[in-house]
Amino acid sequence: MAQFSLPKNSKVQKGKHFPAPEGAKNVRSFKIYRYDPDSGSNPTVDVYDIDMDACGPMVLDALIKIKNEIDATLTFRRSCREGICGSCAMNIDGTNTLACLKGCDEVKGEVAIYPLPHMPVIKDLVPDMTHFYAQYESIEPWLKTDTPAPTRERLQTKEDRELLDGLYECILCACCSTSCPSYWWNGDRYLGPAILLQAYRWLVDSRDEATGERLDQLEDPFKLYRCHTIMNCAKTCPKGLNPARAIAETKKMLVERRG
Repeated sequence: MAQFSLPKNSKVQKGKHFPAPEGAKNVRSFKIYRYDPDSGSNPTVDVYDIDMDACGPMVLDALIKIKNEIDATLTFRRSCREGICGSCAMNIDGTNTLACLKGCDEVKGEVAIYPLPHMPVIKDLVPDMTHFYAQYESIEPWLKTDTPAPTRERLQTKEDRELLDGLYECILCACCSTSCPSYWWNGDRYLGPAILLQAYRWLVDSRDEATGERLDQLEDPFKLYRCHTIMNCAKTCPKGLNPARAIAETKKMLVERRG
């Protein structure tokens, strides 16, 4: 049987332990992945014991408390704190989600926090999203028309507008794409759930006039058809969206176009 092992410098090692303040009664432990490429050291998992009586209820609150009061070297992204920007996407308790929407009380025992899986790590909990955004740019996510621009906004019927529900809410946090095994193994060519959901959002927009062109770009053995409906994407989406349905509808549009 073939045996595989991780490269020596990628094996996660035991890190530091930061105990809670003396006298703290409501203590939770947070196990956090740490990696500093400039140090030349292996990644570690540091443990921070937090007095939850002096901390907000969300995992992001705990991370901010750690950075502000315990260890200023901890690095992570965050912005809106309301599930709108997607900046604080990470793997918490084994599931990709947003730290600002994940309550500490939703996790039993120690709270394990890692960066989004199968993405290069810049530092600590910060993944490199360069390739993800390049894929997003490749679908040309803007309105494309051939007719002259109207003197006012382009109108839609109520029914046409409803077709965008469940699509426009995507915040490109990449939780779905980085939970998809097909994207793990074929991420260089497969666009992944998030980008394909965004592509479908423009395919069904009644104001867009480039449907045929957009379908041509997607009719590729890898860009679209690596989806095997594993459904991890729909399960993990913090906004409750269903990228797998959007992918299936896109495939259906391609079949119907062939006649």
